[in-house]
Amino acid sequence: MHTDSIVMLCILVPLAAFFTGIGIFAWTRKKPMWFWSGSTVRESEITDVRAYNRANGIMWIAFSLIFWVAAVLGIFHAGAAGLVIGLGTVAGTVSLIFIYQAIYRKYRR
Repeated sequence: MHTDSIVMLCILVPLAAFFTGIGIFAWTRKKPMWFWSGSTVRESEITDVRAYNRANGIMWIAFSLIFWVAAVLGIFHAGAAGLVIGLGTVAGTVSLIFIYQAIYRKYRR
């Protein structure tokens, strides 16, 4: 394994685990999960908190897959991993915004 592969793994595995952790936290949370930093979602805003949080958790876990895939690719080809990270984070971040808005609209009172 090359040095760049090790560095990539040292960055991507904790990052992937972080987003997976956010997903698990959202999924198991009893109160509604928020999306924007500093914002809150009141229970009175949401029709089904459990389903709302589950959808949020799935969204974050799906986002983490970009980094898990890139970590595995980084073992074999750092350039391919970089491409996955670059394209995945740009498209994924924009997708997170739209997906969260759809989740919120679906479960909003």
